[in-house]
Amino acid sequence: MEIQDLRAFVAVAEELHFGRAADRLHLAQPPVSRTIKALEKELGAELFRRTTRSVEITAAGEALLGPARRILSDLQHAAHDVHAAQSGELGRVSIAFAGASTQVLVGQLSRASRQRYPKLTIELSSQNFAQPAINRLLNDEADISIGRWDFVPEGIMSRVLLNEQLVVAVPATHPLAGSDSVRMDQLSTSYFVTLPAHPGSVLTDRLLRLSHAAGFDPLIAQVAPDTWTALSLVAAEVGIHLTISSVAENTHTSGFSFLPVADPFEKVLLRMAWRSDSRNPALSTVLSLAAEVL
Repeated sequence: MEIQDLRAFVAVAEELHFGRAADRLHLAQPPVSRTIKALEKELGAELFRRTTRSVEITAAGEALLGPARRILSDLQHAAHDVHAAQSGELGRVSIAFAGASTQVLVGQLSRASRQRYPKLTIELSSQNFAQPAINRLLNDEADISIGRWDFVPEGIMSRVLLNEQLVVAVPATHPLAGSDSVRMDQLSTSYFVTLPAHPGSVLTDRLLRLSHAAGFDPLIAQVAPDTWTALSLVAAEVGIHLTISSVAENTHTSGFSFLPVADPFEKVLLRMAWRSDSRNPALSTVLSLAAEVL
């Protein structure tokens, strides 16, 4: 039983007329009649009762009609999915992202993808720090990485999503709380809550550079495993914390203030990165969507 046999059978079953079925299939009537006879012989059952005036489907034909329609429908869907996968509208794109403030952007991208490309799956992997996120990209474990890196490795393409402002989170009871900005030399005697000194950590790098430029080594009260823990420690008056403006914009809890850093500093750029040699057609679709949405 071939696909063309099922197409001829369904056409005759729906038209109940060999001539109209042949016209629908863009064939002459004799080949359609021969196909049905051959199918009946193969199945050992009469599918249609033919008279000079009418064509009626038999019980055996009715039993075949439902499965035949499903097979043809599945075949049509399969062909559509193949074209969609080739064009990047169907498939999987894995995104490794780092940093508390990137969650909002990832959410926006995921929502837009579901609305625009419902057959495209976004797989998310949250990392505490940017270097593990880009390592997943280098190891071909992710299609896209989002994080803050001063440098991206060779073979990695990137696009800047945000140019961040440095801010200092201080407890609500801190003498500088409520100020319009803060200079680093005003913080020389304050204790800091920092993130781990992970290789490639942009915030650790900026804290050391700014402190040294202001003439002091930062006093470390506590190392926190992530940004949200660091802010909780600030609210508990353990210390102050150097972070970025997007964290301040997406934090709505009380107990601390965010003060923009007045000192000049190197840009802190949030980037979207991907491999230049990727063969995933869906990657281009997500990158285009990200350029529009983010």
